[in-house]
Amino acid sequence: MIKKQILGIIAACLFALPAQAQSLYSQAFGKKTNKPVIFIHGGPGGNSVQFEQTTAQNLADRGFYVIVYDRRGEGRSADENAKMTYNEAFEDLNALYKMYNLETASLIGFSFGGLVTTLFSEKFPQKITSIVLVSSLISQQESYDHILNSVKKIYTEKNDSAKLKKVAYIEKLNKNSAAYRGGCFDLASENGYFKVARPDEEAREIYEQYEASTLFQSNIRNKKSPELFYKNEKQNNIDIKPVLNNIKKKKIKIFALYGKQDGIFSLAQMNAMKNITGENNFKYLDNCSHYLYADQQQAFLDNVKKWIGSEVITK
Repeated sequence: MIKKQILGIIAACLFALPAQAQSLYSQAFGKKTNKPVIFIHGGPGGNSVQFEQTTAQNLADRGFYVIVYDRRGEGRSADENAKMTYNEAFEDLNALYKMYNLETASLIGFSFGGLVTTLFSEKFPQKITSIVLVSSLISQQESYDHILNSVKKIYTEKNDSAKLKKVAYIEKLNKNSAAYRGGCFDLASENGYFKVARPDEEAREIYEQYEASTLFQSNIRNKKSPELFYKNEKQNNIDIKPVLNNIKKKKIKIFALYGKQDGIFSLAQMNAMKNITGENNFKYLDNCSHYLYADQQQAFLDNVKKWIGSEVITK
């Protein structure tokens, strides 16, 4: 049976950013004396609801002080003036450090949150103990190319001319646009790239409990976020491999978890990530897709505990 989320020691905070006078949603799980871990959700337009409901308390039970939050203008951190830029995301993270009295922390970057995690770590290495990339985007264009090429093969085999026309239309869009990004991910979703076809019993139970939870009703998606991101952020189609190699030079430990059934990544991307992290710091999990912390939760928890649980936080 999956352990139900319990209150434990939880700090639910709506705090004001001094400079922006804007509230962010955040919540903490576990003891403040434990090693701090901040979960950075996907997007643009995502939130931390699913991780909060399914995994945060279980990770805290492994001996961590787990902080989840929704970025400005996303999820439960409503802000009609949000710009959705990386610098804005950095301001939010620095506000979290201040709010929770953190000098250093480990960051778990999920999907697009892996880009935020990596860029923040490069800019503020003194605040980072280690980073764990979970289904993190690596090279955005490589993923888009992989999606388009792989679905094209599927539709060609099915002789689906209508879908092939859709692929051709998306391929002609501006590659630095929300429409292009959205079109690629729509094709991926239509072909089940983000989900495991046959989840195991534990994963099925996790998803059932999540969908039946009251927190599930807070799964708010800001549909304007991608357009704002592409409008305001110049780094809107990036490859983080050079950034990760730069981070390694700053002695920051990098770990990575990916699912073998995650259809938005090619094997070449996985090998590239493993070369960066080193074989011992990389896990490629079977019967697991994009939402790795739910698809293979025990493996997620075990590896995070093994990788960053033994680190000593000094202040």
